[in-house]
Amino acid sequence: MNIAMINGSPKLRKSNSDHLLKTLEPLISTGHEITHYNINKKPLTPGQYNELCGMDILIIAFPLYVDGVPSHLFRMLVTLEEYMKTRREKDIYVYTLMNNGFFEGKQNHIALEIIQNWCIRSGLIFGQGLGQGAGEMMDFIEKVPLGTGPLKNLGKAMESLAHNVHSQSIDESMLFSPNFPRFAWKFAATHSFWNATAKKNGLKKKDIRRTL
Repeated sequence: MNIAMINGSPKLRKSNSDHLLKTLEPLISTGHEITHYNINKKPLTPGQYNELCGMDILIIAFPLYVDGVPSHLFRMLVTLEEYMKTRREKDIYVYTLMNNGFFEGKQNHIALEIIQNWCIRSGLIFGQGLGQGAGEMMDFIEKVPLGTGPLKNLGKAMESLAHNVHSQSIDESMLFSPNFPRFAWKFAATHSFWNATAKKNGLKKKDIRRTL
């Protein structure tokens, strides 16, 4: 099968979306041809839109933005929808990988519905969606083996998604949080991320709490 991996993150490098795609790729690469599309660097060309219309599977990864899809990805999907309506000649399955900054993965539910509705409008088959909570943890635990520790839920979800990609199956979407105590995540995020980032930019903790 021909599989397209679409990175919908606005970040140019080290995005959580890219990390999720790279985590999934070894699980689905055998026997399939995978093509990568990074729309954060420059818009897709007409030729690339035509390529996507000839794929068997689209895997779209993106971060949650205001409970929805990032604007640059949304524009791409609107354009791709028109191509799919006129150029698609076979069934195409769509799977999605979402991550958000909130601890709860269920926060991705609206973005999931957006992709599902887009599939209906485009004449595509929605296969499954995964929604990872506490996405900003991914960079700090990238060396943790998939399926263990805080990545236990993600490991189970990736196995499910990989199976469905191989068999072009439809399955229930999975929205989940990391296997990590919420209070510990909040403490680590405050002291290791927010306060550290503020200090790096010449700010103090009291500056973060300042109101305009």
